Amino acid sequence: MNLPANPRTLPWQTLAASLLICFGIWRWAETILLPSNTTAAHARQIPIGNNSDLYPRWLGARESLLRGRDPYSQEMTREMQAGFYGRPLDPKNPSDPKDQVAFAYPLYVIFLLAPTVTLPFPVALKLFQWLVLMSLAVSVPLWMSAVGFHTRPAFKAVGMLLAVSSCPAISEYHLQNLAVLVVLMLAAAAAAAERGWLALAGFLLALSTIKPQLSALFIFFFMLWTAGHWKNRQRLLYSFIGSLLALILAAEAVSPGWVGRFLTAIRAYQTYAADPSILQVLLPGWLAKPVAAALVGFLTLHCWRWRKAPAGSEQFGWALAWVASVTLAVLPKLAAYNQPILIPALLVLLAHREAIWGARLLPRALTKGVLMCQIWQWGTAVMLSLASLLVAPSRLQAAAGVPEYTLLALPPLTLLAVAAAGLPQHGRHSNPSHPVC
Repeated sequence: MNLPANPRTLPWQTLAASLLICFGIWRWAETILLPSNTTAAHARQIPIGNNSDLYPRWLGARESLLRGRDPYSQEMTREMQAGFYGRPLDPKNPSDPKDQVAFAYPLYVIFLLAPTVTLPFPVALKLFQWLVLMSLAVSVPLWMSAVGFHTRPAFKAVGMLLAVSSCPAISEYHLQNLAVLVVLMLAAAAAAAERGWLALAGFLLALSTIKPQLSALFIFFFMLWTAGHWKNRQRLLYSFIGSLLALILAAEAVSPGWVGRFLTAIRAYQTYAADPSILQVLLPGWLAKPVAAALVGFLTLHCWRWRKAPAGSEQFGWALAWVASVTLAVLPKLAAYNQPILIPALLVLLAHREAIWGARLLPRALTKGVLMCQIWQWGTAVMLSLASLLVAPSRLQAAAGVPEYTLLALPPLTLLAVAAAGLPQHGRHSNPSHPVC
């Protein structure tokens, strides 16, 4: 995975370009996109409160830990709606949103939020917004370590800066969903496995189950990977099971019987908030589910073949890329805030770019398509931001959504690029990582 030598000034030129991108995309978001979204919400008579995905989880944690209330109750749901939307939803009002913003997380998520429950929510929200950006940035070097992509500190800084200069980062910052925390936990677990800290990796994987739909396939891969060298890796499984059991029992002590109420909340969530998966959007309904099942089956085959790969090796990196890409393809939620789960796949494609450029047409074209999706977001956001320095931002609101046009295309293109570029890895032995850049 050696990349060609770079001139001494290239890292700093790249860092300067990434700073321009950061300025451009955040100015676009704050001065053009957000006012446009607010105008559209008022036009559709959508109620607007704090609009924070953190709020229902924070309120549920506060009421559970400090007052012993059930966060899954209808009474609590109405209080969550009052904060999120500014008022409880009216089922008789057809213009009201369908999303009930109920508490649909495993109860043990309250332990992660416990340090904030005595703070006023505006303070907790501001702290969490900064935590979102820090988590997203820190996940980049962690994923780099896990997939064996070693580079200069300046390029690591570029990667961290570009991670927080993306549409998903903006979505996370303003919605405060917990997805980015799960991405950080998975990245830290993979990096811990690469360092041989298997007990820590198992603990982090257990914590990542606060959003099981994001972490399930990663956990599945790590269980197969553990079986690949059981004698040396069994601590990961024991730590995962012990940590998860401790979380469940601790939550049971706070609110007995929570598991049944959580499962009921999940079933209700599927009726009011679940989106079609990307496969269901792109394929006919009768074909999407068989393709999803085939992808998971194909992923299982890949993970089984690569179960003996050392953490940090090429094959370990490709396995993580496959898991990330398939996760986003089958996930029943199209929200941009889930897309940081693609970071390991994007890093693997970048790390192997020399081999891909020298390969046949298909992997080259697909990888370039992935790159162009991201360049489109950055380039159009920067152009709109520069234009807003010359004309009133309100006059640019008609084009506010242009940088987001490639959001839907990025996940399937990444999956196809990983498939086209990664399939030849089946016949290769695991190689230790080599420094790049």
